[in-house]
Formats: sequence, structure tokens, C-alpha cells
Amino acid sequence: MAISTAMCVSFKKELLEAEHDFTTDTFKIALFSNAATLNSSTTAYSVSNEVTGAGYTAGGATLTVVAPATSGNSAFVDFSDVTFTSSTITARGALIYNSSKSNKAVVVVDFGSDVTTNNATFTITMPAASVGNAIVRIE
Repeated sequence: MAISTAMCVSFKKELLEAEHDFTTDTFKIALFSNAATLNSSTTAYSVSNEVTGAGYTAGGATLTVVAPATSGNSAFVDFSDVTFTSSTITARGALIYNSSKSNKAVVVVDFGSDVTTNNATFTITMPAASVGNAIVRIE
């Protein structure tokens, strides 16, 4: 199995269909084990191979959206950092998805290796909300 960082192809198409609204929809981030297969072909959140453990709830955490912005010829949106406190989990990657729209997939994130907490805080630090860094950007 493998997790590959990518913007989901279905999400790109859904943007053209005006499916996602980053000012009103609810976006979530779910964590997955190294047994998961997540990549640009992922179309929706599923509980298959999602992590389990103390401090983590199926479906993950609700994200706080940093307002969509533009700079030059690019548009981008980002999210605030996420923490799972007092958690005992091991995750290899994550899926950001739109829970307001049938759990449609947005972005897959590969952590590069398993990340483990043992009754500690699991933190996902989002990149800077800027043209070259934002987790969701159209350039």
C-alpha cells in the first residue's frame, strides 16, 4: 500500500463544477495508517485503514479554513494547524476532505514515514498560506 501527496484529480474537476465552497463548507482531515492507499485518484473519505486509538475519532478533525486569497496569477487557501491531544496513534498520512459535500476528497498528504504518539499531542503543521506553499493552490 502507499500514500502519495497529491491534489485529488476529482477535486480539480469538482472545482470547475463549483462543487466546493471554502467560505462555507466544512473541511476535515483524517489520519491513515501505512496500510492505506491514498493518491491523486482518491475520490472520497473512507474509514478503510484509518487510524484508531486514544485521542483520535473516526473522521478526523474539523479544519479551520484560512480565507482564500490571491497573489499575482495564483489563488490559494490554507488551513490552521491541527492537534490531536493525549493521543496514542500511528499515522503515515492524511486526507483532507469536504464533509459538507459527501466527503469528497481534496488533498492527500504523505508524512514520509510513520508518525507515532504515545499519550502525547499529534500535531499537523500546515504550510504557510502563500503562493508557493499553501496546501491547496492553483497556479
